[in-house]
Amino acid sequence: MKVTILTQCMGDRNCNDLCPEVFEYDEDELKSTVKFDVIPEHLETIVRQAAEECGAEAIIIEE
Repeated sequence: MKVTILTQCMGDRNCNDLCPEVFEYDEDELKSTVKFDVIPEHLETIVRQAAEECGAEAIIIEE
């Protein structure tokens, strides 16, 4: 699984709070970023939850 954060990210940091192992906040860009090119399998469920809960619908998952 690969994850991308789109430019419409609002920077509310919900994904960072939910899964800090995968998402981090970029203070310069004022949006979240993804720490991995490929998401570790044991984190896939929580990443899917973060995508579902993203208010800006800015988290895109590629299987």
